[in-house]
Amino acid sequence: MRVFVTGGAGYIGSHTLVELIAAGHDVVVFDNLQNGHIEAVRRAGLVAGRKIEVIEGDVRDAAALDAAFRAARPDAVIHFAGLKAVGESGTIPLTYYDINVHGTIRLLEAMDAHGCSSIVFSSSATVYGDPEYLPLDEAHRTGPINPYGRTKLMVEHILQDWCATSDKRSAIVLRYFNPVGAHSSGLIGEDPRGIPNNLMPLIAQVAGGRRTHLDILGQDYDTRDGSGERDFIHVVDLARAHVAALDRMADCGHCETINIGTGHGTTVLELVAAFKEATGITIATRNAPRRPGDTDSCFACCQRANALLGWRAERDIAQMCHDTWAWQVQNPHGYGGDV
Repeated sequence: MRVFVTGGAGYIGSHTLVELIAAGHDVVVFDNLQNGHIEAVRRAGLVAGRKIEVIEGDVRDAAALDAAFRAARPDAVIHFAGLKAVGESGTIPLTYYDINVHGTIRLLEAMDAHGCSSIVFSSSATVYGDPEYLPLDEAHRTGPINPYGRTKLMVEHILQDWCATSDKRSAIVLRYFNPVGAHSSGLIGEDPRGIPNNLMPLIAQVAGGRRTHLDILGQDYDTRDGSGERDFIHVVDLARAHVAALDRMADCGHCETINIGTGHGTTVLELVAAFKEATGITIATRNAPRRPGDTDSCFACCQRANALLGWRAERDIAQMCHDTWAWQVQNPHGYGGDV
């Protein structure tokens, strides 16, 4: 299958390229490189043993999409392109709606124009909002509490409506929990621009000396140790879920929503301790106030992923920490350094 990967130069996208090629698929990347790295695609090609084609463009640009689809002639799309910082979405909400929602509409229009009817969409567990029960299953009511989550849920509704108009269209929505880790080669990993919005890169940067300490945002959550609890999933497991979703697509014929997580939670303090256990490095911490909108605990029910995709997470927290540190050691300045 020839797969058009929007946002393929990003963290999750680059790891998914490797797994797609390993599964026998051809890939082409479409990315505006605002948050992605062309070096990530190059290195993904090194890992996969194949040079990967990149088309630079923005998903809001209908002409660029049309030209890319004419050149690529894809059978399916995996749609990663979008903004994803919860806090930032509250300060520039219109930009989030423009890129995440408007960009997806332009992408679907290009797919329609070129006879491509299958898409895997990168959604998020933020669509659930504050959990009413745990683990979170796909039947849990949705109620996102920030603009980022609302853009993801809006795209989910768009995909449902898009699929409903033709039995030839199919979409699989993957609701991610918290991707962490890196490829075991150390060649590709997470290299956020500016201050990281996610926990694991902050831990790795403290361990590597780029930061003096880690702020523990809240100490009074209703969890085992008072710190927030999340479902952390290894990025390679997440990447393989996309391959499984493509395999499922032939039997889909409509829009399906599937959680992608491990099925259990790890607190912030437990992750810090696991990182020390895996690397031998003590992470200096400092107590700080809660971040607005954060919930006590959030982790997935993954039974649907097991049943429909034949997929389950294989890598544990120790592996996530080990692979993150291997990436950090080999790439102390991210993709700005030499291999």
